[in-house]
Amino acid sequence: MSKYTFLAPDLKISRVLTGLWQIADMEREGKLLDLDKAAQALIPYIDAGFTTFDMADHYGSAELIVGILHKKYVSKNSIQLLTKWVPKLGKLSKQEIKEAVQLSLKRMQLERLDLLQYHAWNYADPSWLDQLFYLQDLQQEGLIAHLGLTNFDTAHLKMVLDSGVKVVSNQICFSLLDQRAKYGMLALCEQYGIKVLAFGTVAGGFLSEKWLGKPEPAMEALSTWSEMKYKRFINQTGSWESFQDLLEMLGQIAKEKSMDIANIASRYILEQEAVGGVIIGARPSKSEHIGSNLKIFEQVLSSQEKQKIGLFLQKFRQISGDCGDEYRKPPFLTASGDLSHHIEAFPPPYSTKIGKDGRTQVLSGTVWEDLAGFSRAVKKGNKILVSGTTATHGNLVIGGKDPASQTNFIIDKIEGALQSLGSKLAEVVRTRIFIRRIEDWEVIAKVHGARFKEIQPANTMVRADLVGEEYLVEIEAEALTD
Repeated sequence: MSKYTFLAPDLKISRVLTGLWQIADMEREGKLLDLDKAAQALIPYIDAGFTTFDMADHYGSAELIVGILHKKYVSKNSIQLLTKWVPKLGKLSKQEIKEAVQLSLKRMQLERLDLLQYHAWNYADPSWLDQLFYLQDLQQEGLIAHLGLTNFDTAHLKMVLDSGVKVVSNQICFSLLDQRAKYGMLALCEQYGIKVLAFGTVAGGFLSEKWLGKPEPAMEALSTWSEMKYKRFINQTGSWESFQDLLEMLGQIAKEKSMDIANIASRYILEQEAVGGVIIGARPSKSEHIGSNLKIFEQVLSSQEKQKIGLFLQKFRQISGDCGDEYRKPPFLTASGDLSHHIEAFPPPYSTKIGKDGRTQVLSGTVWEDLAGFSRAVKKGNKILVSGTTATHGNLVIGGKDPASQTNFIIDKIEGALQSLGSKLAEVVRTRIFIRRIEDWEVIAKVHGARFKEIQPANTMVRADLVGEEYLVEIEAEALTD
């Protein structure tokens, strides 16, 4: 296996990326790192061929450290610096988005970002699309070389691609403990030529000899945010005893290959389809795993060994939902077990107003609402009626010509209207679906089934001549609130 791969023709990266998220952990409670010393501590990684560093705007001083690294110690041409933008909730102006990108550029001492990876908090709030489209404009301006996503689920990655936004990667949790990517994400990325950047492959250090044969630690006894986070993954997938069985099995394979458990865990993920790289964390000037990481490339897992690992993983419970769901709905598999480190509350996606008879109206701002004189949704008493909704966003059709992506965006809009009225999809009691082409019925029905599988409202689907040839589906909904 080559140590390198291409995310784009002009972006060659290490297949083992060095993650700098632990810098934020090292700077907890007001601690300050020696930034110059931390930058120097990254030089041995580069010397060993690990030339790609992954960070984010909220990873403490990470962006500052890599800025010092390439300005003082190594040529920028010899390294790749990948960062993320995790916006605050709600609508942001174009100027605010540009300032966020410019702040990363300033901190990293760059004129253009190699890769900016975007995170969306709430798919029901379409402002995430506005932000992504404007990032694409900034790419055209030359501030960003390539766009990627982080923690996107399969449906919304597909929606982005079908809407014409060119992204080269999706960074997600994918490990022996978290196999969600195998259920749609990898196949989609393979189909569209997108690379998965996998984090969590060593589970915050739990997938190592350090924890083999050790008693289960109490959450309060764990010392790092990574350990707190991935202990929650262990709890979700089974028991400490079953995790010990996994470590023992991996340890046997590792011993036969003169490798360690972490090598085997990362190599297994690295060999999956569409995986461009695995991200392994570093604590600069405190601990490094360069020698161990090099072993990932020294041995190939045999088909029998991969089959053995795959069969063993079937004994574990699957992490619920799709990729990235842990940042959007319970169970929140974060260090704190909630989103308190990230956000305070989700604002309503759409504006509301009170009508003359006391009804509450939701307006999503499409041209059709003004033209035809209707609201996206109306609440009166305990009843909410959501108008026939298409994949319109401003003057755009989201999802392009793909019926599945259009349907997912429509349901997002319906969910956004409900959230704006203090309701949710779980309170929907009826949906009506109108489709342009009868041959699309099954694709659209499957999306409805995936989004409403735990709700199962009354439903009708009919073929209809929709207004606007670009629209393949239209949906209306009714909900009852407490």
